[in-house]
Amino acid sequence: MLLAVDIGNTHVKLGVYDGEDLRHSWRLNTRRDATADETALLLQGLLGARALPPARLDSAVLASVVPSLTPVWQDLCRRYLDTDPLVVSAGTASAAGLTFDVDRPSEVGADRIVNAVAALHRFGAPVVVVDLGTATKLEAVGPGGVYLGGPIAPGIVTAADALVERAARLFRVELAAPARTIGRNTVEAMQAGIVYGSAGLVDALIDRVRAELGGLPPVVATGGLAALVAPHSRTIDADKVDPLLTLEGLRRIAACALPRHNLPAG
Repeated sequence: MLLAVDIGNTHVKLGVYDGEDLRHSWRLNTRRDATADETALLLQGLLGARALPPARLDSAVLASVVPSLTPVWQDLCRRYLDTDPLVVSAGTASAAGLTFDVDRPSEVGADRIVNAVAALHRFGAPVVVVDLGTATKLEAVGPGGVYLGGPIAPGIVTAADALVERAARLFRVELAAPARTIGRNTVEAMQAGIVYGSAGLVDALIDRVRAELGGLPPVVATGGLAALVAPHSRTIDADKVDPLLTLEGLRRIAACALPRHNLPAG
């Protein structure tokens, strides 16, 4: 069984795969000061609640955009799961058929790589991924599975928090779509600007990315806020919203790269 770990700036997503089947998944708050021992205790509790002994996990794959937590999870996997985890990079993605046409492949975030791999395997290429999380990111994959890059914008919560911090009379509101765009009060006005404005941002970026790719490639949406924005977007199809796309990308890369990763040295 495979443990897939997506370490993001806001959340850590975990998935346990039995072959191609996702058996369990969890979403945790990211703690940058967490130790391997603390995290292992939490993981053991999650596994125990599903009656899954840690010894059943015989391999692991990590995608991390929080550099300080990468060695923490590596240490956890080695000491508590007795496995050397595969850490996603542009090099490991090549085993899954993704090549890179960007200035510096080593700078491409691991989360962007796994999303691109998952979309490529599921929908073919060209394809566009929009990830609505701490940042709003688009990944453009061209014909032949070539990763071309994509724009990065402030995420919905990130932008909303900045607005509240900079405007003395504004306050945090529930992230929900109001009944109308012309808000009759401050809460409605902020909700309309945040939700419908984010959908408009996504549509504008997708239009530009599609124009540069040519044609109308499918658009896949993922991330914790995809379900909030997708219903108000004209470019995201309802049947292509998958909050677990990142975990699927991790599984795909592991399936292709782990056999060679686990070979003894020499």
